[in-house]
Amino acid sequence: MFLEQGVKPENKFWKYLIGSVFIITASFIGQIPFSAAVLLKNFKDKKGFPTDNDAALKIFEPNLTLFLVMISFLFAFAGIYFVVKYLHNQTLLSVTTSRAKVDWGRIAFSFLLWAFFSIISFSVLYFQSPEEFVWNFKLIPFLILVVLGTVLIPIQTSTEEYVFRGYLMQGFTNLARNKWFPLMMTSVIFGSMHILNPEVEKMGYVVMVYYIGTGLFLGVITLMDEGMELALGFHAANNLVGALLVTSDWSVFQTHSIFKDMSEPSAGADVILPVVIVYPILLFIFSKKYKWTNWKEKLTGTIDEKNNETAEFLNLN
Repeated sequence: MFLEQGVKPENKFWKYLIGSVFIITASFIGQIPFSAAVLLKNFKDKKGFPTDNDAALKIFEPNLTLFLVMISFLFAFAGIYFVVKYLHNQTLLSVTTSRAKVDWGRIAFSFLLWAFFSIISFSVLYFQSPEEFVWNFKLIPFLILVVLGTVLIPIQTSTEEYVFRGYLMQGFTNLARNKWFPLMMTSVIFGSMHILNPEVEKMGYVVMVYYIGTGLFLGVITLMDEGMELALGFHAANNLVGALLVTSDWSVFQTHSIFKDMSEPSAGADVILPVVIVYPILLFIFSKKYKWTNWKEKLTGTIDEKNNETAEFLNLN
């Protein structure tokens, strides 16, 4: 039912192409404050403009960098709202969930579950190799990070979820009229969006298994649960706990986290294990709690055009 909410005769795929360009443009506009700040800083210091993204992200104090970078996601989210409402004549709820309202309990459960897994996983790594981590905690910068992260990181992760598990998933459904194609396409595109991350440069392209696998996992829980709530909670916990708990010189963001990872990055078990072991465990937990059934139909079935009248009603209310 979730995918069907975006399936309407007037929702041609070209509209999603235009909508995607609009969202990307809004994101670029949101990057102007950061770019202007970098330009002014380097002009003041009589330095040239940074030649790569990694260098630009290290110019300012980490909390300021986080704030400036996250502005682009506010603009992107506004772009999503605009194209959903005015280009596709849908409500934001219709690209969020098939339920009558957003289930915040689902978001909270998924957030707490993955936060617990993340903390336990880090604890195991720390006690196995404590020499690879240093105490990075500074009270005032950390408290500022907590405030900024709690407000801004969920906006960032929610924006990504609305783009991939909401907007584009329904868009590819309009194109293919099945469920497996949107699932696979959004997973690959989501993973590919991380290809310029410094982690990929340090560890090699094998780390893409983790990014694409994570996109696939988020797509599966969205389709099985008929809504994005579980994906929203998971993604927010993943990025927020990571930002607060541990940072490194080779990650996308350097934050005032509690610990700093000093190890040399390598693509090992930590890349593969989440995809082949941890995510299946989470799927099992979710499936039991929310009583998921009919996996084959929900993940690979075709779109039932007979459900469109109901979907239309949900889009208009």
